[in-house]
Amino acid sequence: MSENVILIITISLIIIFSPFFAKLLKLPVTPIEIIFGAVFGYVGFLHEEHLFDVVAEFGFLYLIFIAGTEINLKSMLKTPRELMNKIILYLVILYAFSIALSLYLDLGKVFMVLMPLISVGLIATLSKEYGRTPWLKLSMTAGAVGEVVSIGFLTLTSAALHSGIGFGLIKTLFALALFLFFMFLLFRAMELLFWWFPEVSTSLMPHNDNKEQDIRLSMGIFFLLVGAMLYLDLELAFGVFIAGMFIPTFFEHKHELPEKLASFGFGFLIPIFFIHIGSSFNLEMLFMDGLIAKALFITLAMTIMRVIASLVFIKDLKLTDSILMGLSHSMPLTLLIAMATLAFNAKSIDELHYYALILASLFQVIIIMVIIKLINNYKIKNTAKENKTINLS
Repeated sequence: MSENVILIITISLIIIFSPFFAKLLKLPVTPIEIIFGAVFGYVGFLHEEHLFDVVAEFGFLYLIFIAGTEINLKSMLKTPRELMNKIILYLVILYAFSIALSLYLDLGKVFMVLMPLISVGLIATLSKEYGRTPWLKLSMTAGAVGEVVSIGFLTLTSAALHSGIGFGLIKTLFALALFLFFMFLLFRAMELLFWWFPEVSTSLMPHNDNKEQDIRLSMGIFFLLVGAMLYLDLELAFGVFIAGMFIPTFFEHKHELPEKLASFGFGFLIPIFFIHIGSSFNLEMLFMDGLIAKALFITLAMTIMRVIASLVFIKDLKLTDSILMGLSHSMPLTLLIAMATLAFNAKSIDELHYYALILASLFQVIIIMVIIKLINNYKIKNTAKENKTINLS
């Protein structure tokens, strides 16, 4: 009993004080939570507990749900064809690099899916700091498409790891195809319903809502999709991601809702997931032979391939902004940790590679955030000098 009391108090204190340390160190809160989880787990204040595991799993699913709320399917489908072709080419280059590196270095098939992962979670953090600059707007658009692809591969990889290559996988793929077809019909039906009867959406989520109907409906959609995934024996993350997409796609009048949902998640559930990840990281493994070198290699490889692929947008953004866009996609923290955990639990990667991926996800956030800041500061100084020269002439 006393161990569980210590566990609860430790988690509470980490949740409370992580933002203060993040502000002090000028880093996102997420890596701070993971580091604290690792440190307090190592000294024994955090331990394995069923309820801790369950809440952490729910925190992860809620995080993927929040990622889905960043994507308005209607807006994505309206993306100009020329830009969409460039985004597809960008993703093809990423996966080509990943396949080539994985085969050449004999890293294993899972790395073909791991290395090109894209998550928009930390791009939103960059938007708060740098504003809606052209490179960040394009980063969010390309990132949204990339995250959909990444979540799709996460689902397929999960099915392959659990069922193996055989009848089990075919059955899972059939269930997935059936689910996607049903969701397509549902999306079309809702689109027509809200087009003919726009008052339905405002009835479900009123503007003046004193009964929190928007939160209730959002959570209802979340759990309905979780139930559907459990019944079909599919990856839960895929279901909650689609559930998240429902919110901005069909309830555009509730502009503040994704932020409300995110505030709740990032204030309570999601930090527990990251603390749990940190507590599962044994600090003694830092002395494992080759771990840091491998983590740095993964960080470098994932960054370079994105920067090279981002040159596809050089005509739209110019060189510096193209590089900044590529760097903004080099921090797929949440999905990288999720995929690494999935692969490790399925014994598809060994302990060394699991810890290297967790460590690489931290290196990516810390190093990339600093590099983006330096490049952005250099860009601002350069622009100021150019403007001064023009004014003098």
